[in-house]
Amino acid sequence: MEYEIKKTDKFRYIEEGEGEPLIHPKGYDMIEYAARESGVFVTITTNGTIMNEKRTRKLIESGVHLIDISIDAHTPETYAKIRVNGDLDITRANVLNLLQWVNETNSATKVIVSFIEQPQNTHEAAAFEKYWRDQGADHVVIRRMHSAAGAVVNIARLLRNKNQGEQRYPCLYPWERIVLRPGGELSFCPQDWVRGSNILDYRKTTIRDVWQSDFYRDLRDAHMANDFSRHEFCGNCPDWRGTRWPGQGVSYADLVEEIKADK
Repeated sequence: MEYEIKKTDKFRYIEEGEGEPLIHPKGYDMIEYAARESGVFVTITTNGTIMNEKRTRKLIESGVHLIDISIDAHTPETYAKIRVNGDLDITRANVLNLLQWVNETNSATKVIVSFIEQPQNTHEAAAFEKYWRDQGADHVVIRRMHSAAGAVVNIARLLRNKNQGEQRYPCLYPWERIVLRPGGELSFCPQDWVRGSNILDYRKTTIRDVWQSDFYRDLRDAHMANDFSRHEFCGNCPDWRGTRWPGQGVSYADLVEEIKADK
């Protein structure tokens, strides 16, 4: 497949990364403000473990447009391994209640239930998808296995072995994303767990200036030329194969755009 990538002044997806958003003491106020005042489609991703009735109803009332619950397992045994010592029965009940209350209130909020493929859970992906579709989730997302840009060493090794012999193609993210981290840093990789993709402090710049910066242009050129001599973080990442360009399938940003269009 050939990639015709045009210069762009528009970013598709700004995301806040790291942590569970619902534990922030002002999290609901910020979500409501964003949903009511920003004029953009507001989504949150949560692990669903603390979504009791009070929190869930408050979240629905905030007007958030999309809630993505990342569960990553279909059986309690697998869940306890991935969400260490977690209780799937509690999380599952929380999500089922969310779906029920969204329906009862005729809320416009959409619900995604998601699953990141990992060595411990891949065998459960099909059962997971069927279960949550049957329960009425608006969408069930099965994300490809990734190594958090190389941070999860055993998965990175597995992916590098799979990638051997394949010609590397550009990662989608330099054309699609900017990440705003909790500390105020802007970065270019949503899968970065070690902050190796941080660029600048948001308080000292603007998203537009960073998006149109020499750094981003150079990063995109590096991906097009497959030359990462000046971008070691990307050069060491084995997750490029998991990003989907138009024609390869539906990316997460594509799915969000489809949901927006259906509002």
